Amino acid sequence: MPPLSSGSRNPSAKCYGDRFIPDRSAMDMDMAHYLLTEPRKDNENAVVSPSKEAYRRLLAEKLLKNRTRILAFRNKPPEPENVAAANPASSHHAKPAKQRRHIPRSAERTLDAPELVDDYYLNLLDWGSNNVLSIALGDTVYLWDASSGSTSELVTVDEDSGPITSVSWAPDGRHIALRTLRGVHEARVGSLAWNILTTGSMDGRIVNNDVRIRNHVVQTYEGHSQEVCGLKWSGSGQQLTRGGNDNLLHIWDVSMASSMPSAGRNQWLHRLDYHMAAVKALAWCPFQSNLLATGGGGSDQCIKFWNTHTGACLNSVDTGSQVCSLLWNKNERELLSSHGFTHNQLTLWKYPSMVKMAELTGHTSRVLFMAQSPDGCTVASAAADETLRFWNVFGTPEAPKPTAKASHTGMFNSFNHIR
Repeated sequence: MPPLSSGSRNPSAKCYGDRFIPDRSAMDMDMAHYLLTEPRKDNENAVVSPSKEAYRRLLAEKLLKNRTRILAFRNKPPEPENVAAANPASSHHAKPAKQRRHIPRSAERTLDAPELVDDYYLNLLDWGSNNVLSIALGDTVYLWDASSGSTSELVTVDEDSGPITSVSWAPDGRHIALRTLRGVHEARVGSLAWNILTTGSMDGRIVNNDVRIRNHVVQTYEGHSQEVCGLKWSGSGQQLTRGGNDNLLHIWDVSMASSMPSAGRNQWLHRLDYHMAAVKALAWCPFQSNLLATGGGGSDQCIKFWNTHTGACLNSVDTGSQVCSLLWNKNERELLSSHGFTHNQLTLWKYPSMVKMAELTGHTSRVLFMAQSPDGCTVASAAADETLRFWNVFGTPEAPKPTAKASHTGMFNSFNHIR
């Protein structure tokens, strides 16, 4: 049940505790008889003799002793969630009632983000698995360490090469990509996604790069007539989704890859043209591998859900404003969206009903970018109002279970940095 609907009831749900079965041993029968036979005083102006009134008061004082209830529980009635425990056969199936999560409507922390480029097609914010957040402000990338709260400058590019148009952490949290590798694209690179490093550009092309080798271009894809503004690999690394300013959404599968960089330029598993504006907001579902959520720009304003195996559109929800970014809750079936005009809000939805659970406000311009903390609980949002805000929208992190420290044996171990 959404937290906002605290007063509602589910008519189909089983109700317990409504039937009252009195416990006679807990009753005072003399008091009960008196209350049941006491004359009614329906007329407030009725005349009663002084002696009768004195007798009534004395009788009430002796019998009632300030009590007014005829029937009483000896013990407090059981709570609904405990009723099943009374049956030994079903007690092992009983689950403790889940408390509603409090969702703060205001940001926990706000940081200044001067020179944040107000451009819908860029991707300037990412939160790495090392718990360090990266943000591109003009020609400089800054790092904010969430563990210590410290800020540092990572790199500044030449003015002729700026501004920086995209940043993305590698899965290991030790390497970060800024814009592109040289000589790959003919225009700015606004989208980056890691499995191998995939880049999307204003030239409409998507390139897979293996950064471990000198000739790093592994695959080149075409299919967009305008800028590529969204790229996301699925959690399994099996599928890649890409969205463009030409309102198109493509799903590509690694099984279609070729060893020849120039082969299969226009191959895709699905080509989807249901959105009516640029498709930038992309989010793979963490609990269903073939479920993808996408969001459209100002002329579309819809969140759509796709089965990426079949290409079927499962649902479409009109949000009423430009959809800039999407994030799934890793612990609950919820989706968070960020928006532009008119309210510049973050909206939390319950999936699959798509009932609004909360709207988070505070930004005064469109909320262009969102990133999620490694524990999945905190969301950072960056907006055209040049502020970076942190929201405890997905709850409090659970205490980590003790595990053996993982060693980084990924494909990027031999590199100190990637630019």
